Amino acid sequence: MTCNILFRVEGHVYRKALAVHHRVHDAWDGPAALPEAVRAQVRVVVTNGTVGLTEEEMALLPSLGLICTVGTGYEAVDVAAAYRRGIAVTHAAGVNAGAVAEHAIGMILALTRRLCRFDAAVRAGTWRGDVGTSSLMSGRRMGIFGMGGIGQRLGRLAEAFGMPVSYCSRTAKDLPAWTFHPDLLTLARHVDVLVIAAPGGPATFHAVNDAVLDALGPEGIVVNVGRGSIIDTSVLIAALEAGRIGGAALDVLEEEPEVPEALRAMPNIVLSPHVAGLALEVQELSAALMMRNIDAFLAGAPLVTPVPG
Repeated sequence: MTCNILFRVEGHVYRKALAVHHRVHDAWDGPAALPEAVRAQVRVVVTNGTVGLTEEEMALLPSLGLICTVGTGYEAVDVAAAYRRGIAVTHAAGVNAGAVAEHAIGMILALTRRLCRFDAAVRAGTWRGDVGTSSLMSGRRMGIFGMGGIGQRLGRLAEAFGMPVSYCSRTAKDLPAWTFHPDLLTLARHVDVLVIAAPGGPATFHAVNDAVLDALGPEGIVVNVGRGSIIDTSVLIAALEAGRIGGAALDVLEEEPEVPEALRAMPNIVLSPHVAGLALEVQELSAALMMRNIDAFLAGAPLVTPVPG
């Protein structure tokens, strides 16, 4: 069954999968930029957790019945408004967990072993130059904020490096080898590497604040593969400039794609452009799951991965 789909994400893999059976309308600037005749026929919106879909935008799409996010997150989708309007919402729960966990480990290694600076020295023709020495990741105490699929995959990878694992989440998990801490501040006091793998939204907004960074300490590292809103950027910059923490690795930022000059200029920072979950294999799995949800919706069958209402 063919339908009209409004497409709001990057990724040719997703678009290619949709275009095989459906009419796809690009809407980078939102539904309002499309002709009214097109908006009237849209049955499905494909978006992600950061772009989302507001209630005002839903109101422009009178035939909308399904919102699909291509990743796990859906914090920018007004889920309550969608369900009030009889619009279903799905996400790609767990599909990108392995890729994001691998990326986090890679960023920690890049930061501790100073891989970016060594690479730059060789490319500049200075060989080792004055970049100094690096330090081991192995044996450091790993703390994970958010113990969903990503957090659990990350913890298992950390164990392979001989890193004791602690975590903070809404509830304790059945993970007896790992230490549960009931709040983020307590977690930060007990670890050397703090990885943010929690969802965004009001509950976690600026959860990483001055107190948490001070608890992490001058040798500590903070890594964010969750959402940019979880770390207070101005506080992070101040802590790095003052040497109150040792470094940071950030795949997500508060005002993407804008990156503060202060962060770009710091040598003890590793940055990537929100790509932790964008491995090709992950996109292909996510696209297949999205299509299964769309097919189920059009057939009036139960959705595969609905977002809780």
